[in-house]
Amino acid sequence: MYAYINGKLVFKCPTYVVIEAGSIGYHINISLNTYAALEEKEHCKLYIWLHVKEDAHTLYGFYDEGERRLFLHLISVSGIGPNTGRMILSSITPSEIQAAIVKGDVPLIQRIKGIGPKSAQRMILELQDKLKKEGPDSLISMPVHNTAKDEALSALVMLGFNKNIAEKSLESAIKASAENLSVEALIKIALKSL
Repeated sequence: MYAYINGKLVFKCPTYVVIEAGSIGYHINISLNTYAALEEKEHCKLYIWLHVKEDAHTLYGFYDEGERRLFLHLISVSGIGPNTGRMILSSITPSEIQAAIVKGDVPLIQRIKGIGPKSAQRMILELQDKLKKEGPDSLISMPVHNTAKDEALSALVMLGFNKNIAEKSLESAIKASAENLSVEALIKIALKSL
């Protein structure tokens, strides 16, 4: 429902922030990773995930898209809810979590509060292949798009194509064309060869 909330940072503590956007103050739960990234900013943008239960609608905010994507992977594991996912992201950095899951490092994952041996093994079993396919670059925040090629590559990756294969396809499309192609034209050409 929400992609991000961009506004004035009214209040910040290690577990949540209040962001005012459009004269509405949003109470957003955050991880320590996001808390550290916010530093002393007066204005911020957080990528949002809305958790809906019968008795509450809770917002979770992330400093970048990569952290939100990892959070969604974590909560897809049976037995790991949003608060446990936030605890995992607060305990070690997202890149360390991803590396631990890909390598099958059960002892490192078990050191996270609330994660026992069975939960650690389940996380590895359910997420290892997904995170290997995404690769280490999946935690990099959404790029500031400078070129049509960058935007097209980002779109193709979001559609589920492998980043390296999509990049090669875009490069060949650019080389084959004598003119500067729009983002849409690049994506259409690349989709034909993928």
